[in-house]
Amino acid sequence: MHKYLTALWKKPAERLGDIQKNRFIQWRNESVVTRSEKPTRIDRARSLGYKAKQGFVVARVRVNRGGRKTPQVAGGRRPKRAGRFFTLNKSKQQVAEEKASLKFRNMEVVNSYWAGEDGKYVWYEVILADTSHPSVRKDKDLGWLASGKHKSRASRGLTAAGKRSRGLRHRGKKG
Repeated sequence: MHKYLTALWKKPAERLGDIQKNRFIQWRNESVVTRSEKPTRIDRARSLGYKAKQGFVVARVRVNRGGRKTPQVAGGRRPKRAGRFFTLNKSKQQVAEEKASLKFRNMEVVNSYWAGEDGKYVWYEVILADTSHPSVRKDKDLGWLASGKHKSRASRGLTAAGKRSRGLRHRGKKG
């Protein structure tokens, strides 16, 4: 089943057209970080560590698309120094994980994945685990999250998206 679901998400615009369009209309009216009952992409969530049991939460996070802008400065500077557009040195996915970890302070970010995008926003679904919950502490795969050194992983760039932004993905590769 997961194989077919994965194939469905390869080109979502073609295969999920109207469903996706209606989802975006609904998601635009939600708050920036919204707790979701279940993952939109169950195959992707399971492959990244999500389990349908107590202590696990999926949050849908909305991030603005496009570059970033600084406020216009009141005169007195030469134009060269008044640059207003800049590139954020982290991915939108990492920004989404940070927003989710700020909203759910008692939880740690496990991982995240792309859920959709329109002309104005990109949505990511962030998988979070409650590290004080017994079912998470006893979990054979994610029990390591409960140790103290994994506190606030998202803000320290220790998630998969954070490591990618920090250039730690292909360490041994040359050229």
